[in-house]
Amino acid sequence: MIENIVIFITQHLKNFATSEVICFIISLFPILELRGGMLAASPLFLNVEFKKALIFCIIGNLLPIPFLLILLEHILKWMEKIPHLDKIALWLKEKADKNKDKIETAGFWGLVLFVGIPLPGTGAWTGSLIATALHMNFKKSFTAIVLGVLLAAIIMSVISYGFLGVVARMFN
Repeated sequence: MIENIVIFITQHLKNFATSEVICFIISLFPILELRGGMLAASPLFLNVEFKKALIFCIIGNLLPIPFLLILLEHILKWMEKIPHLDKIALWLKEKADKNKDKIETAGFWGLVLFVGIPLPGTGAWTGSLIATALHMNFKKSFTAIVLGVLLAAIIMSVISYGFLGVVARMFN
């Protein structure tokens, strides 16, 4: 699924932005985040130089996080008061509550691992939602999310530039 979204975005932005900017933009999006940006940057897709891809994707993934940590609780309360948006707010809260216990038990390192292990439904955006639901202080939650994004960057580098790099060389 993520691959299809990444392909769609890269194809539609190729004529308007550089490959690095496309990776940055993809990394900003919830669900896609750094894992989508690194996938797009890989030799199989946009073939962005590894160091540039890493920098653009990490910055793109982390840029919205301080704003989310500061504003998310207020945004959700506002959404709950508006018909139709209240359902989205409820869904987001349920998503956070679903993972809340695991992270609450493991604390700081649980949030790091939740953000860092690139599986569907994990990442910095959901980590921010959970940190907000747990009322973690800003500094602690932001530090955990940064470490998680760096862990995800390591894992996705191995996948995108290691495994997919080998596949790309086999077909070129």
